Amino acid sequence: MHFKLRDPAKTEILGAAPEGARDPQAAARAVQEMFTSIAPRYDLLNHVLSFNVDRLWWRRAARSFAHILARPDAQVLDLCCGTGDMTFALRRQAADPAGILGADFSHAMLQRASAKSEGTSLRWVEADALRLPFANGQFDLVTAAFGFRNLADYNAGLREMLRVLHSGGECGILDFGEPRGLMGKLYRMYFKRVLPTVGTFISGVRGPYAYLPASVERFPAPGEMVERMRRSGFREASWTPYTLGIAGLYRGKK
Repeated sequence: MHFKLRDPAKTEILGAAPEGARDPQAAARAVQEMFTSIAPRYDLLNHVLSFNVDRLWWRRAARSFAHILARPDAQVLDLCCGTGDMTFALRRQAADPAGILGADFSHAMLQRASAKSEGTSLRWVEADALRLPFANGQFDLVTAAFGFRNLADYNAGLREMLRVLHSGGECGILDFGEPRGLMGKLYRMYFKRVLPTVGTFISGVRGPYAYLPASVERFPAPGEMVERMRRSGFREASWTPYTLGIAGLYRGKK
């Protein structure tokens, strides 16, 4: 898929910027606190607010890497894993799930992921996606589903993903987009008005669900995101839209 390159005159957005955050460190702390606050109702809200379409997106993304997951010795890292739904989707495709590791910097999210994975071989580690505690070239596949958008520095996140991949390894970033046309208008109305109201009502916490539409609007457009991946060192960078562009999968190889 071909894209128009970013206008070099425009200032490039560094990363997520929750309200009140004045620097990347403050932004990271704010995001961590938000996800900790909504962890108890996170799964329920994801399914309700997406009308369960999120389950299809995770499965489709995982199937895209079936050729890697079919290897018995595949080492897989799922970044910003939250409560582990993408990690579980990868597990269903894996020949040997013992090689799959989920990582997140929210302890509360990982507690729920651990409870959900009891009796499986899935492993979890509390780690910052911008400073991963892994060796260079350790993984065959690195994924991030609906979490990369919340990083305080997108380019640094891409470089760190590239670092922990071995040569020929692949990355997959599943995240929200902004569809165009009539669907885009309906989507924005739902995302900016309905979703924050319902999310706040169910979770009892306002901030995260007011932040969500703002974070999607701030996130680089597909063309710019693909360009950033190329500049970071990924080859064969691409974007595949899901559900008319409401979400999409970015892919790249080291």
